Amino acid sequence: MTAEPSLSRTIRPRVSAPPYLLGLLAVYLIAVCTPFGQRAENAVLKGSSARPALIYDWSGAAYKSSALPPLGDTALPTLVAGVAVIVAVTLLRRCWWQGCAAIGVAVVTFGGTEVLKQILPRPDLIHAPVWFTEGSLPSGHVAIAAGLALGAILVASPRIRPHVTAVGMLWLAVSAAAVQAIHHHRPSDVLGATLLACACYSLAERLLPPATAPGITQRPRALPAIALVLPAAGALVAGARSDSATQSLVYAAAAFLCAVLLWYTAGGPAHTARRIRPTLG
Repeated sequence: MTAEPSLSRTIRPRVSAPPYLLGLLAVYLIAVCTPFGQRAENAVLKGSSARPALIYDWSGAAYKSSALPPLGDTALPTLVAGVAVIVAVTLLRRCWWQGCAAIGVAVVTFGGTEVLKQILPRPDLIHAPVWFTEGSLPSGHVAIAAGLALGAILVASPRIRPHVTAVGMLWLAVSAAAVQAIHHHRPSDVLGATLLACACYSLAERLLPPATAPGITQRPRALPAIALVLPAAGALVAGARSDSATQSLVYAAAAFLCAVLLWYTAGGPAHTARRIRPTLG
């Protein structure tokens, strides 16, 4: 009896890039281009300044305060440092294709948000105050967190990839909740940035040669629960404001949804598996 490899089969990502891009378009059209969407998002931005946010002292909004990456002025340094780490891992593991794809995901996600922010108009449909009419979709800060997290997942070894995903979800949830809590971004901004990052990841994954695409790995049984509980807790803390429980919950919900999108996108990677079947002979 000998073992003979059967024909290879390719498992594709759960969702390809176009649905994520359509989701981004839907978020923009509903939240930005309708009176209902503008009223709803303006309502969760009303209130005092960023000071009531629990994360205010760590957001970079306070004078001479420190900022958790990628908040405040740490955004670009975080992107540069994150890409440098991806390059180092690529050199260490010699995973050249994955490394190029990971860098592309991080850079294109951030660059795409900056381009979209310039070209997507925000019409004033409800005669809102001038500070509500500035376009802010998608969020560049959230794009950095999402792009680097998904890039790290691409270059991580199969053994630690689930743990990298969990850490990336937590970081994304905290970042997305924080930029909302300090009133720098709306819920649609953080969702739009995450959807763009997921689209870039899905496209990069499909373009990878089958032999180098990240494979599906066994995860510890408790990890999926932890991977969801930690971002939920992080979003609740980072999105909390002392002046409005409703706003805090909305911010946390949007941030947690960002983490779920990342988890769903990275949880069904494309790979080529060769099945070994016994044959008589």
